Amino acid sequence: MMTTLAYVVAYLGLVFFLIACVARFMMWSKMPMHVRWELYPVAHEGGGKAAYGGSYLEETDWWTKKREVSLVGELKVMVPEILFLVALREHNKKLWTRSFPFHFGLYLVGGVTALMLVGGLIVGYLPESIAAPVGKIISSVVPFLGGAGLVLGIIGAVGLFLRRRGRALRDYTAPADLFNLIFFIAAFGVALVTFIGFDRDFSMVETFIVNLVTFNLAPIGDGTGGMLLTLSAVLLALLVAYIPTTHMSHFIGKYFAYHSIRWSDEPNLAGGSQEKTIHELLSRPVTWSAPHIKADGKKSWLDVTLEDDDNETT
Repeated sequence: MMTTLAYVVAYLGLVFFLIACVARFMMWSKMPMHVRWELYPVAHEGGGKAAYGGSYLEETDWWTKKREVSLVGELKVMVPEILFLVALREHNKKLWTRSFPFHFGLYLVGGVTALMLVGGLIVGYLPESIAAPVGKIISSVVPFLGGAGLVLGIIGAVGLFLRRRGRALRDYTAPADLFNLIFFIAAFGVALVTFIGFDRDFSMVETFIVNLVTFNLAPIGDGTGGMLLTLSAVLLALLVAYIPTTHMSHFIGKYFAYHSIRWSDEPNLAGGSQEKTIHELLSRPVTWSAPHIKADGKKSWLDVTLEDDDNETT
């Protein structure tokens, strides 16, 4: 009964995670155009200009020429930033020493989980001649990477918790921030105890994953080991479902922070998509209550802008 509960919660957690991530992505993708930052270098600038902070705008008659956009340039910035939190290390090294192990531990745990899911599909649906050697390779790396991920995640979460309770960040910490870290410590802690005490080769977890992807709700383990496996699976599934509903969904928002804000340099050409979007935004009513805006809920942004121009002229 308890193991069946773990399967059900795992299915629901994964489905809810996917739905919540898609909902977050759609919400941010429909946000109004951000005011352009004009910050250089822009990572996707082609033609070698990104190296010195240049831009296609420095070209004569740039609007008549084809833009060079480099995906490789973006990856050179995004991959180190995602994996190693480069910006945080440069600007706040004390926080980075706590945040990096926490995030890297999450990556390892998430990567191992994805690896086991792929392995489960291979073992469950491919011939034995293929499944056996692939499964053996996966099983050989999962305990090391999974154990390292759990340890790093707990160390980082405890460090961040203590940092947020300290004088430097106490005034900027909400109760939800502390709850999130406690949730991670609890979920990873139970998983680590299960790993060290009852499942050092991750065989129970791998069997659980294979059963999960093959829709086989067979019980796994018995006694304390089985109970801990069930508790671990439930806590991790709940954590997975919970993450995208909070500010921890910044793993999705970071894409928009870079591509729609920091690196947004698409030209506003006559008849282009930018022009149409800008006109639509300028036609929206202004609801700001600030006196200098003089909004009444009926004037559009274009009306307010033209009024300012008229006042300056007079």
